[in-house]
Amino acid sequence: MIITNVQLVLENEVINGSIEIENGVIRAMSDSGSQQPGAIDGNQGFLMPGLIELHTDNLEKYFTPRPKVSWPELSAMAAHDAQLIGAGITTVLDAIAVGDVRDGGHRQENLDKMIDTIVKSGDLGLNRAEHFVHIRCELPHAATLELAEKYLDLEQTHMVSLMDHSPGQRQFVNLDKYYEYYQGKYNLNDQQMAEFEKDQRAQSEQWSDANRYAIAKLCREKRIPLASHDDATRMHVEESHSLGLVLAEFPTTIEAAQRSHELGLKVMMGAPNVVRGGSHSGNVAAHELATLGVLDALSSDYFPGSLIDAVFKLADDERNDLDLAAATRLATANPASALNLSDRGVVNEGLRADLLLVERKAGQAKIQQVLRQGSRVF
Repeated sequence: MIITNVQLVLENEVINGSIEIENGVIRAMSDSGSQQPGAIDGNQGFLMPGLIELHTDNLEKYFTPRPKVSWPELSAMAAHDAQLIGAGITTVLDAIAVGDVRDGGHRQENLDKMIDTIVKSGDLGLNRAEHFVHIRCELPHAATLELAEKYLDLEQTHMVSLMDHSPGQRQFVNLDKYYEYYQGKYNLNDQQMAEFEKDQRAQSEQWSDANRYAIAKLCREKRIPLASHDDATRMHVEESHSLGLVLAEFPTTIEAAQRSHELGLKVMMGAPNVVRGGSHSGNVAAHELATLGVLDALSSDYFPGSLIDAVFKLADDERNDLDLAAATRLATANPASALNLSDRGVVNEGLRADLLLVERKAGQAKIQQVLRQGSRVF
């Protein structure tokens, strides 16, 4: 396959040219057009690496599309996969929560079912994107360690994150935001919410630190990349670094982001934060970190289409020094590096032909084609 008349988004620059693909790999690139018969005309669109998503809980929405509605597994997976590939995401870590912030939550009911489906759909060749598993460990929970251990030896487990969503911690230092989020999520009245807060504080005190140290030790032994989540202070970050973590997911303050960056933890922020112009939880805005030069990676989190939009929005933002090549690395090369996926994330000879052909119309990124290992999947 030859694609010509495109703007090739390389690791450090954007050039006009063409690309040749053979056996699922980029065989050659040129800074000139191709005259070969059958070459695909890219109409001056951007040819970019396939996006790499490290943290999305989008799958949950399809397994439980409405309260008390359980959707057939492979159908749910197919819909989720189609949305991701349509958003240009060719490699995805489906984030599955072990331990839950509320007993009886559908996450725990769906836990085995979701992980089994990720594995089964991949084995059957049903997926268009390549799916791995990201185990999200909700630390303030009695069953978290046991549940995490169950999945750490799974071949598909490529990442683990350590989370504490307790009141007064990290994301929810602001108790007003904590009440607003969980009362809305679980439809709790004030008395129920007060009881929920009390229970979560007790669970955190009993289990958070013990689970954090035990799970981090297991992951170091098994060489599974570890991420922090919602670190807010230098102390949080320095603890994360001491435990061998390599990625800082969604730090909530400039202080935490800067210290993470200094210590070599890749700072990942939500693409929805970029698109919306700020955090829905009232925490630091991603564009502020980009301006300071301490933003290393992006995740679509809860909205898959935000990833490609955030890349272009950051590249257009005059407040930072990111050009399109640098902004693209946030969703491609840098996530690949965090997971030691050396075969993808960059448009370069010898690497996987996971590619997007993107046009921009009225300032909006429009994905025209998606290739995974040289085969068109969108």
